[in-house]
Amino acid sequence: MLIDTHAHLDEQAFDVDRDEVLSRARQAGVEAVLTIGITAATSRAAVDLAERYEDVFAVVGIQPNYAAQVRAGDWEAIEQMAVHPKVVAIGETGLDRYWDYAPLDVQAEFFDRHLQLAQQVGKPFVVHCREAESDVVDQLLRWIEACGGAPLSGVMHSFCGDQQTANACLQMGLHLSFAGMLTYPKNTALREVAASVPPERLLVETDAPYLVPHEAREYKKKGGLGIKRSEPAFVRFTAACLAELVGLSADELARVTTANARRLFRMPDASSAS
Repeated sequence: MLIDTHAHLDEQAFDVDRDEVLSRARQAGVEAVLTIGITAATSRAAVDLAERYEDVFAVVGIQPNYAAQVRAGDWEAIEQMAVHPKVVAIGETGLDRYWDYAPLDVQAEFFDRHLQLAQQVGKPFVVHCREAESDVVDQLLRWIEACGGAPLSGVMHSFCGDQQTANACLQMGLHLSFAGMLTYPKNTALREVAASVPPERLLVETDAPYLVPHEAREYKKKGGLGIKRSEPAFVRFTAACLAELVGLSADELARVTTANARRLFRMPDASSAS
């Protein structure tokens, strides 16, 4: 059994068959999905989905690219949703230098807000980082210093940084989550980094509907089908790749990453989810 620790089930791409998508995930051995908010509105949608489906849990926050678009009342709404029993983390937050949608200082301000909120409600945080690895590490180190040196409770989602960044994140106490990019033939360097991560810090995700794993594309081609989106069932392809890299069987990798997710996000076992 696997847990997809990062998906966007509220996306329009799933509007036509969301029930079937989740049914396929269950059939593929996915026992839970974390659906992630990127604005106040999508965070509310994430909570609504978590209330609707027993095996869906929500993460609420303002993604850095939307930080400059926050309207009056949006952050207060995130704070209110943060204490919901099916909200298991705060985010996705972080920094992004790839897209020029929000000034970096505004992103950094909201990054700190998310870290503070996560601390207040006693839940982990989810970090988005794109071409801003050193900035993210520096801001997290400042946060650790401000909090007296305690290790962090959070995850670097869809990790694609180098070995130095991975080492820094692990030293701070973070988990590293890998998505479909891990399976892309040209991503040799990323696979080398993944192979170095202690199993107890590994998570898997899809970032659905984005980042379709390479094997999922090949699988669909053999059936004569085109594929334009990822979905939670495809987390098994990334998990299989990761298992080979760290020298575990697919079943053992599933057991380890699922236990890691349950522990980090304080999720109940599948048999007792409510």
